[in-house]
Amino acid sequence: MVGMAAIAWWPAFTLGAWGEIFFDDILALWAASAAALVFVLVERRPLRGRLARAGLLLLPSVWLLLSFVAHDTVTDVGIALLDLAAFAAVIVGIPFTLWVLVRIVWPDFAAGTPLRSKWLIAVVVLGIVIASYVLGANQARFLTCEDFAISGNSPPTGCSPANGR
Repeated sequence: MVGMAAIAWWPAFTLGAWGEIFFDDILALWAASAAALVFVLVERRPLRGRLARAGLLLLPSVWLLLSFVAHDTVTDVGIALLDLAAFAAVIVGIPFTLWVLVRIVWPDFAAGTPLRSKWLIAVVVLGIVIASYVLGANQARFLTCEDFAISGNSPPTGCSPANGR
């Protein structure tokens, strides 16, 4: 739960603060989902269940391939569709990739963890994601433009000047 929350907070914060999810978060999702995809394809379980998981884990790679191939030929509609595909890859990909990675690292999680604990984990991580988004959307209340600059990020629109505190 702590690891999932630590991974999921930053994309939610950037979506709140800048109105977008940064490319490095999307590429980190791609790397994790690609590694999990390889594991799912070689694990010794019935093929039917593995193919469904593999298909979902393939979403970030499909988006990346489409972006790479269509880079010079996209129209406004194409850009909108690629953005929609990226958003879907992140929204579906992050929780699903985290779920698969948890099952890889902690094989007894699926069978050995009570349903109540699984729901608690999901609710806590979702709560952290929602709180991170709200914090990002309200960053001017507790962070300054200088805080973003010092951390190596560009200041988001509406940030507070350092002397305003």
